[in-house]
Amino acid sequence: MDDEKTITEQAMDTITTAVEATKDAAVTAVKKVKKAAKKVAKKVAPKKASKKAKKASKKAAKKSSKKAAKKSVKKASKKAAKKKKAKKAKR
Repeated sequence: MDDEKTITEQAMDTITTAVEATKDAAVTAVKKVKKAAKKVAKKVAPKKASKKAKKASKKAAKKSSKKAAKKSVKKASKKAAKKKKAKKAKR
C-alpha cells in the first residue's frame, strides 16, 4: 500500500480507472459492431429491401452491439483488476 495515499483514495483511483477503461471499451465495441452490421446489411439485403427487413437488421445489430459492449466491459474490468494486482505484487 502507498503510505502517502489513504485507502479511500486508492479505491477511488481504482474505480475511476476501471470506469474509464470500460467506457472506452464499450464505445469502441459499439462502433465496430455497427460498422460490421452495415457491411453485412449491404451484402445480404437487396437494394429495395422491405422496411421490415431493414428494421429487423437494425434490431439485430442493436442487440449484438449491446452484447459486445457488455463483454468488453467485463474484459476491461478484469484487465484493470489484473493490472492493479500486478502493481501490488511488484511492491
